[in-house]
Amino acid sequence: MSNPQQLRYSEEHEWLSAVEDGVATVGITEYAANALGDVVYAQLPEVGATVTAGETCGELESTKSVSDLYSPVTGEVTAANQDVVDDPSLVNSAPFEGGWLFKVRVAEEPQGLLSADAYTAFSGN
Repeated sequence: MSNPQQLRYSEEHEWLSAVEDGVATVGITEYAANALGDVVYAQLPEVGATVTAGETCGELESTKSVSDLYSPVTGEVTAANQDVVDDPSLVNSAPFEGGWLFKVRVAEEPQGLLSADAYTAFSGN
């Protein structure tokens, strides 16, 4: 399993893309997707909602369990991935590409996120 070097990672297993024009993309890692099992339902934050770093903002339900989704940054949601709502299995099949979850206009510089290498060491993957 390879964690893309250009992303930053939370200890809750979310990833954050680089901020472009004030907006970053959020998803869950391949490690988290594998641990969840087959994702069958995604509740994502609504466009316009404010999310806070480290706090829950949605949930993913799999055949095994329900897992909270945490925001790695504080800001306003600018997009939710309707493709994932319609086909939650994208989280498993393409967690770093088509399985992204939401986009957020970042209100403050992200704190405490891990590099790919640090996340790999943290997660053991």
